[in-house]
Amino acid sequence: MIEELALKTDSKILLLVLDGVGGLPKKARLPSVGQGYTELETAKTPNLDKLAQKSITGLTDAVAPGITPGSGPAHLSLFGYNPIKYQIGRGVLEALGVGVSLNPEDIAARGNFATVDAEGLIIDRRAGRISTEVNQKICKRLQTEINKICAGGTSLPDGQQAGAFGRENVKVEVMPGKEHRFVLVFRGSGLDERITETDPQKTGNPPLICKPLVPEAEKTARIVNIFVNKAKSILSPPRSDKRSGTEPANMVLLRGFAKLPKLKLMQERFKLTPAAIATYPMYRGLASLVGMDVLETGYTIEDEILTLKKYWKQYNFFYLHIKKTDSFGEDGNFENKVKIIEEIDKYVPILLELVHQSTDNVFVITGDHSTPSLLKAHSWHPNPFLLYSKWIIPDSAKRFTERECMRGGLGHFNAVDAIPLMLAHALKLKKFGA
Repeated sequence: MIEELALKTDSKILLLVLDGVGGLPKKARLPSVGQGYTELETAKTPNLDKLAQKSITGLTDAVAPGITPGSGPAHLSLFGYNPIKYQIGRGVLEALGVGVSLNPEDIAARGNFATVDAEGLIIDRRAGRISTEVNQKICKRLQTEINKICAGGTSLPDGQQAGAFGRENVKVEVMPGKEHRFVLVFRGSGLDERITETDPQKTGNPPLICKPLVPEAEKTARIVNIFVNKAKSILSPPRSDKRSGTEPANMVLLRGFAKLPKLKLMQERFKLTPAAIATYPMYRGLASLVGMDVLETGYTIEDEILTLKKYWKQYNFFYLHIKKTDSFGEDGNFENKVKIIEEIDKYVPILLELVHQSTDNVFVITGDHSTPSLLKAHSWHPNPFLLYSKWIIPDSAKRFTERECMRGGLGHFNAVDAIPLMLAHALKLKKFGA
C-alpha cells in the first residue's frame, strides 16, 4: 500500500541511526558513571533534550517483541523491508560494503580475526580489535598464500593435496574490512550457502567445523574448512612471528554465509532519492543493497556531518549511521558509550540547521537495536525513537531516553512502520481511497 501511495517531492528526510544506543540501568560504584541509569540517561545531552521536547517519541521493535536482532535485519526494518521476509546474510552486506561486486553464484562470508590459546580455545573473538592497517597486511598475506593453493603450489597442514581450491574450480578472495573484520568470497559453480558457521560467538570454545545443512552444500563446507585450516597455519603461533605484526590474530571465525538476494529498491518503492553516510562496510553494503548511493566519508562523526552538508541538496533521504555507540556497548564500556552520546549531542544544532531549510523536512533519531553495556551484546529491548517535523503534536517527553520514549505519543510499534511515518510527515504519501 505504501508503494502505491508514495509521492516524489522535494522535502527531505534525515534518519540518524545511533547503532545500539538503547541500554539498561547500571548501578556503578562510581557516582559519576550513573547510579541506576542507562547510558542515554547518564549522558549530558542538552540539545537532544531540547529537541525531544519539540518532537513525538516512542519505542520500536526491530523484528518482534523479545527477538534479539542482528544488525542486518534491524536496519532492513528501519528502511521499510520486513526483516522476516527479506533475510540477508551478513557476508553479502560486508562484501558490498567494501566495494566487492558479487555474481549470483558467489558466496560471501563475514570474517573475524580472533585469538585462540595453545589449546585452540577462543580467548578474544575480535583479536583485541587490531588496527585496520594490521588487518590489511594480514589479508594480503592470506590472499598470497591462498593464490598458491589455487595454483597447486603448496600443501595443506592436514595432508590434503595442493591445489584443493583449484580442483573444485573455486576462486577465493580475502578483503580487509575495519579493525578485526574481513570479507571472504568464494567464486565458482555449485556453491551452496546452506552451511553452518565456524564462529561459536562466545569465548572459551574452539572454532566450529563448518558442516553442510543439505547434501548440495557438502562441497562448500569442505572448501570452507580447507580455508580455515590454511589460515590457521599461516597465522599461528600467536606470539612468535614478530615480523608479521599479527600476534593477537592467530585464527579466523566465519559467519553469515550468503548469496546475493534481489530486492526492490527504495527509489521504486518509496519514490526516494536516497543516500547513505556510514563508515563500516556492513552498513554501507546494506544501504547499497536497497538502492542508496553510498557517499564517501571520513571515519569521525565530524567527517560524516561534513559529508551530509556537502551532499544535502542532491538527495531527499539520508541515512546517517553512527557505529561507536554499538562498539562500546559490545565492549561493556559504559563510560565511553556515554561519551559518544554526548559527542553526538554537540552536532544536533548543525543537523537542525539543515532540516530547517524547508518546512516539510523530517528528522528522525533512533537505534537499529539496543546494545546495553551491561550485556555486552545486542538485546531484545526496544529502541528509543524520536520524530521531529512541523506536522506533529509534541508529546510529554523531556529527554531522548528509553524511559521518556516509553511515554511517547507514538507508543510501541514495529520499526518497519517507521518509513511510512517519515514519508507521511514529509508529505510524501497521498490519500488512501476515495
